This record gives sequence, C-alpha cells and structure tokens, in this order.
Amino acid sequence: MCSHSAFPAAETDDMAELREARVPDIGGHTDVPVIELLVQPGDTVAKDQGLVTLESDKATMEVPSPFAGVVRELKVKLGDTVSEGTLVALIEIAQATTEAPAPAAPAAPVPEPPKPVPTPALAVESGAPVPALAPVAEPGQPGIPPMRFEAEAILPEKVPYASPAVRLFARELGVDLGRVTGSGRGGRILKEDVQAFVKAALASGGAPASAPAVAGGGGLNLIPWPKVDFAKFGPVETRPLSRIQKISGANLARNWAMIPHVTQHDMADITELEALRVALNEENAKAIAAGKAGKVTLLAFLIKACVAALKKFPTFNASLEGDDLVLKRYYHIGFAADTPNGLVVPVLRDADQKGVLEIAREMGELAALAREGKLKPEQMQGGTFTISSLGGIGGTAFTPIINAPEVAILGVSKSETKPVWDGKQFQPRLMLPLSLSYDHRVIDGAAAARFTSYLGQLLADLRRAML
Repeated sequence: MCSHSAFPAAETDDMAELREARVPDIGGHTDVPVIELLVQPGDTVAKDQGLVTLESDKATMEVPSPFAGVVRELKVKLGDTVSEGTLVALIEIAQATTEAPAPAAPAAPVPEPPKPVPTPALAVESGAPVPALAPVAEPGQPGIPPMRFEAEAILPEKVPYASPAVRLFARELGVDLGRVTGSGRGGRILKEDVQAFVKAALASGGAPASAPAVAGGGGLNLIPWPKVDFAKFGPVETRPLSRIQKISGANLARNWAMIPHVTQHDMADITELEALRVALNEENAKAIAAGKAGKVTLLAFLIKACVAALKKFPTFNASLEGDDLVLKRYYHIGFAADTPNGLVVPVLRDADQKGVLEIAREMGELAALAREGKLKPEQMQGGTFTISSLGGIGGTAFTPIINAPEVAILGVSKSETKPVWDGKQFQPRLMLPLSLSYDHRVIDGAAAARFTSYLGQLLADLRRAML
C-alpha cells in the first residue's frame, strides 16, 4: 500500500516531501496492464484523483492518488503490468498538508529498501528457473559454494510457471498448462499463450482441454476452421476484438460446447405489474430526478420474482462439481449489461434481502459502472443465477448461453399486448416472453416447465411471493 516515508525534495523548498503512490487492493489480480496515463510529471492532483488506468479481464479501474500534491515522477508507462503494491508515482506534498509538523531541518533521505530475493520455495511453486544464490558467509569462515534448486528434482513433474489468474483462465477452458509453452520472461505462461494453444488445438481438429475435460475423452473432433480471403469478394474492414470480447468469447464457446443446453419458452402476463411499475416511478419522480432513487424497471421485478422461484426450486440455484450438486443458500443475481466494449455481467448480491426499490437503485449504479468500464472484480463474481433482458430492444424469444458454473439463465424478450381468452372473451393483455436455458445434466424438462410456470404466476401477481 502507500508508504508515508519522506524523500528529499528535488528543486523544491525544505518544507516539502515526496511520498509514494502505490497500487491498492485490486481484488487479487496480478500482472494487470496499464492502458492509460491520467497525469504527467508536474501535474497537480487532488486526493483520490486517478493517476493511471488499469484493465483487468472484464473491467477497467483507476489507481487513485492517496493524497493531494504535485506529481514529480511516474514510475510506470503504458503497457507495463502491475500488481497490488506496485509503485506508480512519487508525489510532492507541501509540509503544511501533512498531519504532523516536521522538524526545521530537512528530513534525511531514507534509502530505498532492497528488492526481495525469491526463495527456493517460491521457485518450486512457480516452476521458474532460479539463479544460483551464494549465502553470506560467517566472519572468519570460508564462503559456501552456490546451490541451485531444481523443481524436477523435488516434484515428479515440473510445475507450470503461470500466475493464479492465468491458472484460473486455463482451468475454465480445460487447458492443461503442462502442454502450453510460455512466451513471457523466464518461460512464464501468459493468457495469450493459453488462447494461442486453444486456437491451435481447434484449428487442428482436436480439443483444447486435456482428455478428462471432455466427457468420453474423445475430444470435439472438429474439422479445421475455413480460411478464406474475403477481400477477393469485395471491400473488407478488419477490426480487432476488444479485450472483453476476447475473454467473454472464450467463456461462451466453452460453456456452449461443454453444457448440454435446453431452452424452455413461456409467456407471462405482466399487465398489472407494468401498471404498478409506472405508478411507482410517478410516485418517486422527484427522488429519481434528484438522484436519490433509481428508476424502477421490469428487471427489478424480475429479479425479485426469480429469487422467490429459486427458493421454491433450489436446483436452479446450484452448481455442478463432478458428481456433486452444490445447492447455494444465498441469492446473488447477475444481469447482462450491454456496454460499448462488450457484454459484462454485474452481480446484485443478497437479492433476497432487498426490496424492489433498493434493487432498482443498486442495479442502476452497477449498470452505470459497467458502461464506464469501472466495475470491480468482486462486483462480477459469485452469481448464482443470471438474467439476460433484451426487452428494451426487441425479439420474441432466444436461447441465452448459461454462465458457468451456474446451471440456468433466464432470457427476457420484448413484451407485447396480445388478445388473451379469459373464458368468455378476448382481453388485451401485456405478455412477456420468457426463455429459460438450463443444464440438462442437472435439470429435466418437467422441472424447467414448472419453474417458468411458477415464475409466470409470480409476475402476474407478486403477492404470491409472500405465500
């Protein structure tokens, strides 16, 4: 974190000091690239003002200045990778802004602490080559010859040299890191190496995963992807995928290939629910305009209704781990958010403990952060069930892809007024299309039909949620 040690001021008076601005807790991510420099040496910054912008797997985040002052030196540049505690900048602070008075004489320079030396234990864990280190000899004793620790001499197989984030990424894709060649410094395996391995495996007709990752161990047995010179047919434009599209694309491909999807389609009568939604927004118009309340959307009611349905059908609020089904007793609902950089899924936590108005307010805040690319990693983790709503765009039905390790996802299309027979005559009713995709290894068709039927009853009359 941030150090408050004083440094000698360069070309300043004796009543100033330099302080270090370091990367704060970024949710356990490591080797996060710097994509933007928000300040330059000489700039005056306020406390909590952004210094640089980082980009993790699915979000961007700013490193704030822990104090006000003048930027004297930037310690990072575009393209550098940083982790928690990495030094970002040196900031000069006027002595009057410090909490404790300083002595009359300038503070003595504090030497920079020596860089830590990797221990043999860490080298074994990472699998990286370890340089020979000569221990310090006792006075009067001869020096001890250098020693080298080899991972192969201790473990039966060399441990792949990769960060925890890359290990998780490879595990999600079913890739055996022992088969991947690292292109990073010292043979470190990067995410790009894992992606290249998967592309090569698919192009050769094999499977990117190790044999146990695919049921039966036979692989996908795909024919090579067609290579076409599109330019010979007409004008073309090549546009690179965004970082979010690359990451989410790999996850979606894995989920679609590995999960046996089935989609149950249904309709829900939301005539009275829509009238209630409009009334609530009219009642809270002043608070919404002042930013004290969130505008109530249909999605807020959907989240509340889904929680009630998940409680009645707990199998839908679960995850499959090998031969075990993990039933979750918490209800963290993800909702797909369309952003300029691609699709992200913020997670609204403990939805069962919140009312519709609170859900609407928190959803608005999360959606705004998603559009700005400022979602924190923990705000996209821990989901138990996901809702993907296209109601504001159009369509009648679709097949949403399950967000592993969840076992179900609800898709919602645009509502439409239709004639509905009430037993005596046709009545105009506002009908909402529902599309529930589910993992057929866990959920059968009868359970899915009961789930959507019950969800439709709740949306038609939310009073049923209190029963």
